[in-house]
Amino acid sequence: MGLTGNLSKLTTQSKIMVRARDACWEHCILVDATKQKVKCNYCQREFSGGVYRMKFHLAQIRNKDIVPCPEVPDDVRDHIQILLSTPKKQKISKKQKVDQAANGQQNSSSVSGGVHPNPVSSGQRGSSCPSLLFLRSSPIPQPAVDDAQNQKKDDADKKIAAFFFYNSIPFAAATSIYYQEMMDAVAGCGAGYIAPSCEKLSSTLLEKVKGDINAYYEKLRNEWKETGCTILCDCWSDGRTKSLVVFSATCPKGTLFLKSVDTSGHAGDGHYLFELLESVVLDVGVENVVQVITDSSPSCVFAGRLLTTKYSSLFWSPCASHCINKMLEDFRKQEWVHAVLEEANMITGYLHSHSGILSMMRKFTGGRNLIRPRMPKVVADFLSLRSIVIQEDNLKHMFSHPEWLSSSYSRSPDAQAIKSLLCLDRFWKSAHEAVSVSEPLVKVLRIVDGDMPAIGYIFEGMDRAKLNTKAFYKGIEEKYVPVWDIIDRRWNMQLHSPLHAAAAFLNPSIFFSLNFKVDSRLRNGFQEAMMKIATEDTDKIEITKEHPFYINSKGALGTDFAVMGRTLNAPGDWWAGYGYEIPTLQRAAIRLLSQPCSSHWCRWNWGSFESIHTKKRDTPELDKLSDLVFVHCNLWLQAMFRSRDRKSKPIVFDEIDVSADWPTESESFSPLLDDSWLDNSPPLECRGKIIVNGIQAYVSAENVIQS
Repeated sequence: MGLTGNLSKLTTQSKIMVRARDACWEHCILVDATKQKVKCNYCQREFSGGVYRMKFHLAQIRNKDIVPCPEVPDDVRDHIQILLSTPKKQKISKKQKVDQAANGQQNSSSVSGGVHPNPVSSGQRGSSCPSLLFLRSSPIPQPAVDDAQNQKKDDADKKIAAFFFYNSIPFAAATSIYYQEMMDAVAGCGAGYIAPSCEKLSSTLLEKVKGDINAYYEKLRNEWKETGCTILCDCWSDGRTKSLVVFSATCPKGTLFLKSVDTSGHAGDGHYLFELLESVVLDVGVENVVQVITDSSPSCVFAGRLLTTKYSSLFWSPCASHCINKMLEDFRKQEWVHAVLEEANMITGYLHSHSGILSMMRKFTGGRNLIRPRMPKVVADFLSLRSIVIQEDNLKHMFSHPEWLSSSYSRSPDAQAIKSLLCLDRFWKSAHEAVSVSEPLVKVLRIVDGDMPAIGYIFEGMDRAKLNTKAFYKGIEEKYVPVWDIIDRRWNMQLHSPLHAAAAFLNPSIFFSLNFKVDSRLRNGFQEAMMKIATEDTDKIEITKEHPFYINSKGALGTDFAVMGRTLNAPGDWWAGYGYEIPTLQRAAIRLLSQPCSSHWCRWNWGSFESIHTKKRDTPELDKLSDLVFVHCNLWLQAMFRSRDRKSKPIVFDEIDVSADWPTESESFSPLLDDSWLDNSPPLECRGKIIVNGIQAYVSAENVIQS
């Protein structure tokens, strides 16, 4: 073997040794050595860039586009966090080692009075180098720089921790993308940087950050000219007298919080809600708005109809996530479905009730949990049942394994009941049926979940859900028709609109698919939508002329690249790349296909808006709090946008994995913002609860009152 081959072999062996030494490899596997792609053992997510990026994933620390692992056990997460927080020893180059050795020997010789070796001539330059024999015999002292640097870092960490502890800042704040950015900016200023005062934070800096967000707003307005935008209207009520509504505008390049309004006393007033929607549409610009999404309450439906009647170019749609959730709730109400979901909840409840039981279960399920606590309840129930069905053999094996039988857990009545349930053929038959019927709907829900453009896929998704149900029941009407009725009741009466049909018609992966029938529903929906979008007669004429080019794949739309791109490109990108010969229809298609289907992905913390509307304040204080809420909400939306993979991708119904992370599942609620943010008093002067000698008390700066 030549020298090059030997070096290559040594390099490979060296890499393997490094992997073997890194503790993180116990929790992930190497998928592609060339691209350094690794896969998490717990959530199965894959990352390029090697094990280093996987550590941030397992430690649940956001770093650029790395999504925290939702399945990692707490002890593993804590261990990886410790590894990341432990500073590495700096590597010393060969030249540094030579210099240190030479300096060390010279110092030693000077002290002992030894004789210095004569320099050796080195070529015509006359430069000298130390004797190699001399270098071998000299000791290499360890530099003290590392210890000093580690001490400085440790001091900085403790100062940051003390700030968190004293001000009661949630530890989760350390996962914010703004956290490390703040530290980097401070470090860039060097020693002597003085942090801003509370007065500066609440005045000039608040105005500056608000100015940055307004600049971002203008950037989005330019995007709206091409893609259009969707107005999201999220309503909330405490079930008694208090109700709020939040307005935001979204497009593929980001989402902007606009305002919140206290609608207490007007929640059921469709005319009042219409006036609010109209004011938002006019502020954003009617020409920029493609659709308005609200919930499906009667007042919202009425307000949407008034809005689309007055502004004929607009579409109103109910939140698709909300409607599909309702379909699943209706399906759950069937007696046999309700029964099997309750039994599944008993199984998951027991297996997740104790850390020891959960740890043992993970040994048999490959580290996977059975529950999805961050999902809406009805969706979480169906996903948990699906997990149980997938893990059927492993769960049965666990309850018959010697490790389980020898444990103290196995002897409890609850354990015996769960073991008996897992042995019932009736349970597994119902479980498999419920999963097979519900999963197509869950897939559609997964498609429309989040703010990504999915409007071109919902029509086909609902059709596929019905056809899959019919196929599962082998065409027996008395079995599949009740499920179809559940779907049609929500789809035809609430959700379906010409917008969805037109978007499916203009989606090349659907329109040109051999497995999808383009029927009168799509053609009529396309024509109705084009009549609304084309506000000028000249545009209607151009679309009429250009329409045959699309359906017959003429010109650039029929090239080999365009044909391949039908399934390889997102629909909007396909039109942007190949629709240039029919510009009027191209613009209409891009605007339609750039819209989302749902508004429920915005997980607002409604307490933040209550702080504005519940207390009487003077005008300056109210203005400052309103600015603070505006900045707070938009920074949260920007952080959410930056943390996601924003590349538009084509959607293939059969390839959707509902067990993978959902966009709304990986995002937390927006942090709570209340009027205490405006308080300039030190934290310890705020009134709070303490325990004194076992007695609960309330403490303030003035007094202590025992309770």
